Amino acid sequence: MSNKEKIIELIKKNEQQSIKQLSDTLDLSLSMVHRHIKQLLTDNILKKLGSSPHVFYILKQKKVKNTFTFTKSVQSIINKNFIFISPHGEKIEGVDGFVSWCEKRGFNSIKKADEYIKIYNKYSLLKKNSIISGKKKMIDTFGQNLCIDDVFYADFYAWEIFGKTKLGQLLLYAKQSQDRMMIKELVREIKPVVEKILETKKIDAIAFIPPTVKRQLQLMKVLEQYLDIILPTIKVVKIQTDIITPQKTLNKLQDRIENANYTMLVNKNNKYKNILLIDDAVGSGATFNQVACKLKKSKLKQSVYGFALTGSVKGFDVISEV
Repeated sequence: MSNKEKIIELIKKNEQQSIKQLSDTLDLSLSMVHRHIKQLLTDNILKKLGSSPHVFYILKQKKVKNTFTFTKSVQSIINKNFIFISPHGEKIEGVDGFVSWCEKRGFNSIKKADEYIKIYNKYSLLKKNSIISGKKKMIDTFGQNLCIDDVFYADFYAWEIFGKTKLGQLLLYAKQSQDRMMIKELVREIKPVVEKILETKKIDAIAFIPPTVKRQLQLMKVLEQYLDIILPTIKVVKIQTDIITPQKTLNKLQDRIENANYTMLVNKNNKYKNILLIDDAVGSGATFNQVACKLKKSKLKQSVYGFALTGSVKGFDVISEV
């Protein structure tokens, strides 16, 4: 049995192993084990878990064999719009991911695909040039207290039956795992949408909504870097109170409005006519609206728009996960 085969057998037996454990058990040098592991990763046999100093290797699950026949149009839609994040953190894209998702739940993939396409088509009708407008939602929510002119999403956060959309999942797991590669993937998905809004609304300044939860890697900061929008940036600051109360922990609309009003500080600047506020997700829209109100106090004829990667399907719907 070759050393590579011994490594595979040990990992299969123990479920996961570190390079040190493999080196000790097989009496091989760390450098030799590392070389074999590198090749097994390249060959798609192993998967790396964790980060230094706690790195382990597991056998990569074999893809579910797709014995179902989808039409080309169905395949194209699913391949472009579906991902499945497995319970152990593996991202499976497109048809393979859809079949895996169905297998996990005991669904017939062909019947479920028909259902997926119907829901996809329903929500696609709400998009104009790949952009969803949440204006009606904002009017219904805030009425006469509405300050923001429109709010746009690249996609909904979640659908009925199928749960989080591709963008919703990328957003959730990018934030939770603080993964730069996943954030880059998010940027690739949303950048064309952002560029359309900048052009059609003649945006001359932008502002990024600051995060309310402390993380080592802040998605909004990385998003700002990767979007690389060449426009003036208006500073929005989240004031740190004695007791930190993140928006996502508040379930009442009025509480969210009060939170945004008292904790969001805006560097007012009346030089700009059309401002775009950017956030990761919009549930109630309270932060967008309150920041827009603060900006408009300095210039009545100013237009302020909001853009979020994802938004809720319903009217006032709290997205507490992100």
